[in-house]
Amino acid sequence: MSNVMRDSQIMAQTKDENLGYMSDMALELAQMAEDAGLATLAYLFRMAALEAATANSGRAEPDDRPRQMTSH
Repeated sequence: MSNVMRDSQIMAQTKDENLGYMSDMALELAQMAEDAGLATLAYLFRMAALEAATANSGRAEPDDRPRQMTSH
């Protein structure tokens, strides 16, 4: 069972790193779009960065999830 827990922790960490990378990339693209005079595109990239940065705030932490009892 410890392998499953370790794997889920690794997957969660990888997801967090990927979301951070996507947020950073979206901010860079927003800056490039703004520099090119494309304000609407810059706005959309900023919204994408915000979405990536806050994607984890809505999900429950592993210890916060309700526990289910099983018969086996």
